[in-house]
Amino acid sequence: MSPGISHVPGNCARVAPILSRIGDKWSILVIMTLGEGPVRFNELRRRIGGISQRMLTFTVRGLERDGFVSRTVYPTIPPRVEYTLTPLGQSLRDPIQELGQWTMQHLDTIEAAQARFDRDTAAAAEQAAWPHAKPAPVSRPDRTTGSEPAQSS
Repeated sequence: MSPGISHVPGNCARVAPILSRIGDKWSILVIMTLGEGPVRFNELRRRIGGISQRMLTFTVRGLERDGFVSRTVYPTIPPRVEYTLTPLGQSLRDPIQELGQWTMQHLDTIEAAQARFDRDTAAAAEQAAWPHAKPAPVSRPDRTTGSEPAQSS
């Protein structure tokens, strides 16, 4: 924990829904896209890519409810709707960018851990299915260095 911040169990119930909202992949993409300036709904959907109209509507409504996004309706025919980040939403951009940078810096390590876990899990499942088969050697990383142990012949 940071200095001056203590863990108060009762606060977890208040914090969890907010972290769930801002940690959602679509919310992160909406916040980063809106950080470039006001965007209309369909343009926002095009820029994000891969998001359904229903999911984008759900995401921007939640972000609007939490005070991160502002929605402006212009009285034109058809109505024009623009979304923009509020000052609170703008304040999220730096932490989200830092999290993205951290992810990129550690992506190879994370993917290697995932592959190792998947390989070990598959080997354990195969051993359970064929209990009389010779077990495959399982390689575990050295806990002190994080590197794979040397293979013996």
